[in-house]
Amino acid sequence: MIKSNSKFPFIINLAAFIIIIAGLIYGAGLITPVLMAVFLSIICTPPIRYLVRKRVPQSLAVLVVFLMLIAIFIGLGELVGQSLAAFTQNAGLYEQNLDQIGASVFDFLNDSGFNFSFDKMDDLLEPSRIMGFTASLLSQLGGFMGNFLTILFLVLFLLLELDDISIKVDAILKDYSANYSYFDEIGNRIRHYLSIKTLTSLITGILIWIALSLIGVDYAILWGLVAFLLNYIPTIGSFIAAFPAVLFALVQLGFGGALAALIAFVTVNLIIGSIVEPKLMGQGMGLSTAIVFLSLIFWGFVLGTVGMFLSVPLTMTVKIMLEHNPKTRWIAIILGTKKDAKALIEEDAKALIEENESE
Repeated sequence: MIKSNSKFPFIINLAAFIIIIAGLIYGAGLITPVLMAVFLSIICTPPIRYLVRKRVPQSLAVLVVFLMLIAIFIGLGELVGQSLAAFTQNAGLYEQNLDQIGASVFDFLNDSGFNFSFDKMDDLLEPSRIMGFTASLLSQLGGFMGNFLTILFLVLFLLLELDDISIKVDAILKDYSANYSYFDEIGNRIRHYLSIKTLTSLITGILIWIALSLIGVDYAILWGLVAFLLNYIPTIGSFIAAFPAVLFALVQLGFGGALAALIAFVTVNLIIGSIVEPKLMGQGMGLSTAIVFLSLIFWGFVLGTVGMFLSVPLTMTVKIMLEHNPKTRWIAIILGTKKDAKALIEEDAKALIEENESE
């Protein structure tokens, strides 16, 4: 007969966690369109509420914002298509530029006593590979190509039931406030984060577009679009966005153009990521820097590209849910920042002092 079962809750919880993760991986094809629809709905909510405050009927406000969303998708698709078509026409010129750059570099290296294979480097910097990488990145991001209609219909239904969802949540909070009081906090934090992130991503994309246009890099608006989309991916998104643009600048304009493009990306991302975004974000994400990076890897593994895209909102949701349960609060502390941990220590110390004084 087993006298102690203190170890079993941990084993059971671990097994449940593994089963849940396996289920998420297996059902990623179904889950990711829903997550993207929720994500787009949250982004669309502020303009709808703004129109409603201006006395526009809610159904009409939803229709206007939804039509704008469709127009944006169509415009982005047209932009990518035109850029790829224009690239096909100019591919020969880019290849000639690459051959000239490669030949001069390898002549210099060989004269200096280094032995490098030009053929391998030529394959790596082949212009069609750069544009192919960019097109593949855009098509994978969010799975829009395969689930476009599904996502749009889900967004429409979610927006139409905006008030219904709020009423249902209020009803839940009224009856079960002790257990579900964090619903409002989750919604507010995610809405705040996505609103600010959308604004800063848009600014980043526009600045990259302007900078590359001034430098003379072809398809600058395409690279700005890539920068806008990948800015949602924390930590590494800006690096991934810079990679094809800088390589293409190298192929088209040479080392001077590539250096100028690299400086433009670094400058814009430093200003937006280190100055503008933290100031606008205010209370921040409530996650440590290491956890943000680890969550990127984790959700990317579980849900693919969409998981990387939504890694911060998903992790914030998990953290808030964990910190409202005394048994899992320690996990939330690990996920949070040093500032949050200090605040918790001070709160507990204050509560202890008040308890001693009351006695």
